[in-house]
Amino acid sequence: MDPPNRVPDGHFSLCLHGKNGDGIFMPLGYRHGLLLIYQLARYQLLVWDPFNIDLHRVAVPPEFDRLEAPFKGAVFRAAGDIQHFRVVLVSTETDEQQHTRAFARIYSSETAKWGDRISTPLPYKLPTNSHMYFTMGVLVGHSLYWLFNDRSAKTLLLDGILEFDLEKQILAVKPVPVGIPKENMCRFQVMQAEGGGLGILFLSNFSAQLWMVETDCDGAASWVLGRTVELDKLLSINSRKKRKWHQSIEGFAEYNNVLLLRTPTDLFMIQLEPLQFKKVSKTKKWVYYHPFESVYAAGNSI
Repeated sequence: MDPPNRVPDGHFSLCLHGKNGDGIFMPLGYRHGLLLIYQLARYQLLVWDPFNIDLHRVAVPPEFDRLEAPFKGAVFRAAGDIQHFRVVLVSTETDEQQHTRAFARIYSSETAKWGDRISTPLPYKLPTNSHMYFTMGVLVGHSLYWLFNDRSAKTLLLDGILEFDLEKQILAVKPVPVGIPKENMCRFQVMQAEGGGLGILFLSNFSAQLWMVETDCDGAASWVLGRTVELDKLLSINSRKKRKWHQSIEGFAEYNNVLLLRTPTDLFMIQLEPLQFKKVSKTKKWVYYHPFESVYAAGNSI
């Protein structure tokens, strides 16, 4: 980030390393100036506010067992609330009838308690005992969304979208657009569509397709293709680079609709509306990138 918006490096230094694997952490999400981190050895969540140097520890409910099934999470604040936060965890389970279900629980820092379990069946086409892999959650309107796929199939093909409606407190599974191939999940990103509502971005060769949900006069919702961004022209990809070209989505900043795009040589930050880009750095192996957004009043110290 460029001055004057650059944050001092020390604010993003969280020193928690200890013995017996205490230093193994897994980022689960970031939103409203907060980072949600899973600390494996202590089986707890860390909710970290790097600007105010504030750290909260939350015990993970016992039904979220990463040895049995992976789980994902999200952190957020209610509108207008700068003191309290909430955490959502989602995972899957197989019941006695061998049906796979997604389930979630939500934690409130105001009550320091986890709420009741909320669940929904996954598509019948998935095999029993499926363990689902979820991407980072994205907040669109009053719902959180995760892309998911069936890990038991040993592929990264996209299987669907899981929605958690924060107002109605319900889980639901939504289909992905039928007009796109169910390719590697690294080529997809849930996002807010242009004009609002649910959208999805799909990387196809040298372009990015922006899909959105539209509702007809009868109230039926369907996916339609909106805008297509020609990445080769935007990023000036020449014919020599095209022969070795492959890209993946490294992260997404939902508030500004900014995509982190990784290529064999460079990491790009692409803002979708208005369309512009910036080369962040050279691509490095074994390095993970996570966008972070926050809002603060100009003139306040950070």
